[in-house]
Amino acid sequence: MKNITAVVLAAGLGTRMKSEMPKVLHKLGAMTILGRTIHSLKEAGVTDIIVVIGHKADLIEETFKDDGVRFVRQTKLLGSGDALAHAVDYLDKEKGSILVTYGDTPLILSETYWKLLQAHNKTKASCTLLTCHLSETPPYGRIVRNKDGKILKIVEDKDATYEEKKITEINVGTYCFRNAHLKEHIKDIEINKKKKEFYLTDIADIFVQNGKKVVSEHCSGEEAIGINTRADLAVANKIINKRTLQKLMESGVEITDPDTTFIDERVEIAKDTTILPSTVIEKDVKIASWCKIGPFARIRPGTTIAAGVEIGNYVEICRTEIGSGTKVKHHTYLGDTTVGRNVNIGAGTITANYDGKDKYKTIIEDDAFIGVGVTLIAPVKVGKGATVGAGSVVTKNKDVPEGETVIGVPAKPYKAKKEMIR
Repeated sequence: MKNITAVVLAAGLGTRMKSEMPKVLHKLGAMTILGRTIHSLKEAGVTDIIVVIGHKADLIEETFKDDGVRFVRQTKLLGSGDALAHAVDYLDKEKGSILVTYGDTPLILSETYWKLLQAHNKTKASCTLLTCHLSETPPYGRIVRNKDGKILKIVEDKDATYEEKKITEINVGTYCFRNAHLKEHIKDIEINKKKKEFYLTDIADIFVQNGKKVVSEHCSGEEAIGINTRADLAVANKIINKRTLQKLMESGVEITDPDTTFIDERVEIAKDTTILPSTVIEKDVKIASWCKIGPFARIRPGTTIAAGVEIGNYVEICRTEIGSGTKVKHHTYLGDTTVGRNVNIGAGTITANYDGKDKYKTIIEDDAFIGVGVTLIAPVKVGKGATVGAGSVVTKNKDVPEGETVIGVPAKPYKAKKEMIR
C-alpha cells in the first residue's frame, strides 16, 4: 500500500507478565505477540513498518531481523506519545499517512486495519481512531463526543469523571494520521504530571483544538483486548484457537465440541473429517478426508494421516505417517513410525523409539495386524500382512517377515502345536 507507514509501539517493560522475556516475544498461537501484529499489517497491504523498541531491544531486533521491518529505539521509556515522536523523526515522507498501533494488541484483524485505512482516506480526516463498544467497560480510555456525535477527546479511565466512566465506546489504541498533521502537533503533547509520561491519547484533543478533523472506525470487542498479564495471554490464545476452528468448520471439517478442542493454526485438515472432543492437534500436521480423530487424542508435529484413518481415545502420535484405512483405536503411542494402509493397531501398542540417546524408526507395512499391548522396539519393521500377537515384544532389528505371525517376549515365529492325545 503506497504512502502508508505503520508504527508499532513495543518499547514497554511488560512487568505484569512476570517474565524475563520481553512481553511482545511471548507466543500467541503460532507466532509471537509482536509477530502477529506485523503479520496482520502486512496482510492489510502495509509493507513499510517501524517498530519502536526499548526494553531488551537487542533481543527483539534479533528475533525479527529477517522480517523486513525497521527499528527505532526509545532510550527513556516516557510513554506512548514520546515513543511515537521518536518514530516520526524517521518517516521518509511528508505526504501520506501513518498507521499507529500497539505491539500488545495483536488480535486486530488484517481486515480491520484495511477498513481503518479506507475510512481514513475516504473521510480525509487528520486522525481516524479505532474504537469499539463494550457492554462492560474495562479500564481503557473513553471516546468523548459532543451532542452531534463529533469526537472531542479521549479521556483515560483514571482521569474520567463519573459520567465519563459510563461511556461504553473505548479507545482501542490504534490510529491513522496524516503525516504532515502528526508532525505538526506531536510535540504539542505535554508530559502528564502524575505519571511523568507523554500520553498519545492527548493527540485527539490537540487535533480538535487546532481545527483538525478527527473521526473513528469500529472493530469488535475481542480485537481490542490488550495483553498485559499471563491471564490476558490465555484469553487471547483461546480467541486465536476459536478463529482457527471456525475456519476449519467453514471449510468442511466437523468439530463436535469446539470448547474442548485445540488445533494449531498451521494444521491442514481436509473436509469431511471429524474431530471429536478433547483432542489436541499441534503444528505441522496434515489430515486427509473422512478421518475420525479422538476423543482425547493428541496429534503431535510431523504427523501425516491419510484418508479414512481412525484415531481413538488416549492415542498419541508424533512424527508419524499413517496410511489410508488404518485404525489406531485406544491407548497407543506411535512415534517416528511409518504405518501402511489398512493396518490394525491394537489397544495399548507402544513404539519404543528412543533408547536414551537416539530416536529410531518403526515401519509397519500394509495389512499388518498388531495385537493388544504390543511393544515394538525400534528400529524394527513389521512386514506386509504380518501379525504380532497380543502382549508381544518385538525387539530392535528383529524384523517380522511378510505374512508371518510372531508371539511372546521376545516375539518369535508362532508354530501351531499338534493336538495332544490322552
